[in-house]
Amino acid sequence: MATDYFHRLHRDTPTRFWVNNPSGADLEDALAAGAISCTTNPAYCAKLLASDRDYLHGVIDSVIREEIAEVEAAAVRVYQRASKRILDRFLPLYEQSGGACGFVTMQDDPRLDQDAEATIRCALENRRLGPNYMAKIPVIHGGISALVACVEENIPICATEIFAVSQAIHICQLYERAAARTGNRPPFYVTHISGIFDQYLGVVAKRDGIKIERAVLDQAGCAIARKEYRLLQTLGGRGILLGGGARGTHHFTEMVGGAVHVTINWSTAQEIMDADTPLVSRLAEGEPSPEAIAELREKFPDFRKAYDDDGLTVEEFADFGPVQFFRNAFLNGWYLLLAEVAARRNVWAV
Repeated sequence: MATDYFHRLHRDTPTRFWVNNPSGADLEDALAAGAISCTTNPAYCAKLLASDRDYLHGVIDSVIREEIAEVEAAAVRVYQRASKRILDRFLPLYEQSGGACGFVTMQDDPRLDQDAEATIRCALENRRLGPNYMAKIPVIHGGISALVACVEENIPICATEIFAVSQAIHICQLYERAAARTGNRPPFYVTHISGIFDQYLGVVAKRDGIKIERAVLDQAGCAIARKEYRLLQTLGGRGILLGGGARGTHHFTEMVGGAVHVTINWSTAQEIMDADTPLVSRLAEGEPSPEAIAELREKFPDFRKAYDDDGLTVEEFADFGPVQFFRNAFLNGWYLLLAEVAARRNVWAV
């Protein structure tokens, strides 16, 4: 049956399904469909304003009644409470699996992405929400230092905002050095943002008048993800590739067959099931043609920077175009949350 797609996926392949930013109803549907873990991001509460408005208003109002003075502090508390709902629902799976799955990632105020001390403080505070909490750490300056601290504290890690092979290589090497020094090896996921990368290249193509077939453009993010997957296998560490930022079902289905985890919105999962998508192992067979890679390299300097092992230096990670494009969505979402908290506080003050 189509509704058994993800259960069959988990039974017959090493690929695993995570759900991203779920509403309350999405959360229950994803668990029933076989989601093994969940990702959230700084835009999560802004999305809940559209999908679960009454629920989020209730959370905001309960925080406001605690008389938290600063809007920023209240927004952090709201995000924590909304995420705690998911942590609690995935906790039985975490316990039944012996800590192998049932994780819920959280990534905090994006204005502090490059503040290592703030990122570490957030991770230490958030882990009190539940044993299945996973810190979502951007692979940019600041976040990189926070990842080392998470290894030292044995906090599960989701390394995120990865758009380039060089980012994946650097963070895996850093994790291995920290693990060797401390003896700690917390769960470690390396998140490649395939769909957002394709979306970014589409924006660049439109802006600069670059002519390219959609079928070629749609291969860019998955081509980089495939290369990162092969590198993770050869590096011999414990990093697991986690696909993210899907903008189409192919960002999931192209990864099937590998020991890859992929997080998608519940709407994308429904699309896969409703289409009665065949369960096909495509990771090994779906390599892009040399001609497609050559065209992407020729027309998009950012593709070359992302695809080459040494395409970016550590200092260039934060300013890389796709990273900034992705981060802007988080900033917009966080500002929407701040505005809603401020508005609800004014309502209660009347």
